[in-house]
Amino acid sequence: MQYDVSSLNEYLESIPVERKEAIEQLIEVLKTNLPDGFALELSYGHLGFVVPHTLYPSGYHCDPKAPLPFINIASQKNFIALYHMGLYMNDEIYNWFVAEYPKHSTKKLDMGKSCIRFKKVEDIPYDLIRQLAQKITPEQWINMYESVLINRKK
Repeated sequence: MQYDVSSLNEYLESIPVERKEAIEQLIEVLKTNLPDGFALELSYGHLGFVVPHTLYPSGYHCDPKAPLPFINIASQKNFIALYHMGLYMNDEIYNWFVAEYPKHSTKKLDMGKSCIRFKKVEDIPYDLIRQLAQKITPEQWINMYESVLINRKK
């Protein structure tokens, strides 16, 4: 579910009131724990932490005018989603997250390859998200991303 907005503030204003505090807390956890270099902006109609063009001028291969996406937060119809591309690209981090999740939540993990879904705001494991945020630097993310692109072109 994408909102028809043109700024971060408009996105935050459009979020249902019952989710707003949780999303603001997720943003704060990520802003204070992601390594330096990631930037928060509107990304594909959601809140996104990206590698800006100042660090990675090539941008995203699907749309080089767009910065390289890394983490997105979305208020979907029935849940809050956290999309973390590092989980998708790095089996070690993915396996770590899956193993750690039960230590931080009594709820069953609802997750795709990069999308973690939280149906209830009280079930968001902020400390685990904090730890996850610290695992990949922008430079490491660029290297992972480029290695997949190079292998895809072969």
